[in-house]
Amino acid sequence: MQPTLTIINRHYPPNPGITGETAWDLAKYLIEQHGIDVQIVHIDRTYDGGGAIRQPVGRTFAVQPVYKGNNGLLKLVTGLIDGLLLIRKGIQVRKGPLLVMTSPPLLPFWASRLLTRRGIPYWLWSMDLFPEGFAAEGKISARNPLYRWVMRQTYRNPPDLLVALGPGQAEHLLQQYRQPALKTVVLPCGVLMHQERDTTPPAWRQNDGKLYIGYAGNVAQPHSAAFLKSIIRHIDPERQQLVLALYGRKAPELIELATGRPGITLLPNIPRSQLHFLDLQLVTLLPEWTHIAVPSKAVSGVCSGSPILFCGRADSDSYGLLQEAAFFLEDASGLDERVAQFLQDLTPEQLIERKNKASQVADKLQTMVKTAYDAIAAAVYVFKS
Repeated sequence: MQPTLTIINRHYPPNPGITGETAWDLAKYLIEQHGIDVQIVHIDRTYDGGGAIRQPVGRTFAVQPVYKGNNGLLKLVTGLIDGLLLIRKGIQVRKGPLLVMTSPPLLPFWASRLLTRRGIPYWLWSMDLFPEGFAAEGKISARNPLYRWVMRQTYRNPPDLLVALGPGQAEHLLQQYRQPALKTVVLPCGVLMHQERDTTPPAWRQNDGKLYIGYAGNVAQPHSAAFLKSIIRHIDPERQQLVLALYGRKAPELIELATGRPGITLLPNIPRSQLHFLDLQLVTLLPEWTHIAVPSKAVSGVCSGSPILFCGRADSDSYGLLQEAAFFLEDASGLDERVAQFLQDLTPEQLIERKNKASQVADKLQTMVKTAYDAIAAAVYVFKS
């Protein structure tokens, strides 16, 4: 009988969400390199996303959402319901292990509650973590009784295998599950085994001698709008060009601030295949989100060949995994002054040095991903339900 893996996640191609593109990359590798039959259970709707538009691989099972609008409160409530529907569908179609991701929020909560009750083992592939994320963004107090109950239920029944984005996030989850010996695979998000690069410079990249600095992607609750506002205010249009392709909750205020300013280019999107035309890519993670979120744009930036400027905490996986190819600014008081000083002092020679390191770090990350994919494949072959 052909070994099978069933992945459960909100996003999957042709939806461009990064978690779906990441699931696609794993599925493609397992199918082509290990002959594993991959099933994907996902929500049938389109979301904003920074990933490429790809054709799905594997066998897909679409779950109809109860709401397809954009009202924030309704999206939150129906997201919780979508998680329940995804797990129920996964139970119906499951073959082999169930690899549960973490979108929509509380998908691991439903996995812990419903799968363990039925004696169904599951694996967890962590992206952004909830319910911790709700407390980090201030939607609920960490002392709230409902929050504490959901936390207990989420981490009451550990998975048989943990797939984490970095060693810091892995340690956080092992502490939450109180299972230090839990089998764990570290799989950075943003490293694709099937990555294309354009050879012709896009229209926004001019041969003008400037340093091209960019932020491409989501600006959501985990990201620092203050950091990006400071970059916008202090960019030097004589020496630097800031390229922004923004979406998400905090994007409108940033776009308004950037519109009409010299030295700034606003784009609807920067394809992943064009990221290497940026000399420096910006990454931000608010301190309270450390280990709860690990921005994939940090990894994808380095893997595209660009160094990054990371604004956050030094113990974040985004910096720990990439520091040889990264500049660092601590997200703390006095940030605006340090951003201004960094942009003033930045030289082409510094960027060339980090850019050379980026290719070496990217090779290490590719090896990490291949090792992780092969470890997941080996676990599929020995799985017994």
